[in-house]
Amino acid sequence: MKAKVRDIGLDVKPPKGVCNSPKCPFHGTLSVRGRVFKGVVVNDKAKNTVTVQWEYFHYVPKYERYERRKTKILAHNPECINAKKGDVVKIAECRPLSKRKSFVVIEKVSEE
Repeated sequence: MKAKVRDIGLDVKPPKGVCNSPKCPFHGTLSVRGRVFKGVVVNDKAKNTVTVQWEYFHYVPKYERYERRKTKILAHNPECINAKKGDVVKIAECRPLSKRKSFVVIEKVSEE
């Protein structure tokens, strides 16, 4: 039997896996709103949590050059998506899930 998948309001493909977690935006009651980012999973050792990192350039006016900076954010990793280290993922903002987690993984992105 196929589990019912909710529409989260973003243009992403629903996951093929099934989970019964209430903190899943597709199979639970978690709503997503706010910002959406794309990054690489750099750590997946914690249970249901991944660390997502992406790089960006910041302009330094004094030297008239750009410097490379990076951002690391903790995100909830639902069982139906199950992102692993090295995967490129999309994360969306949601309500605070713990002290440092306010994002949830919504899609694995295939880089082509």
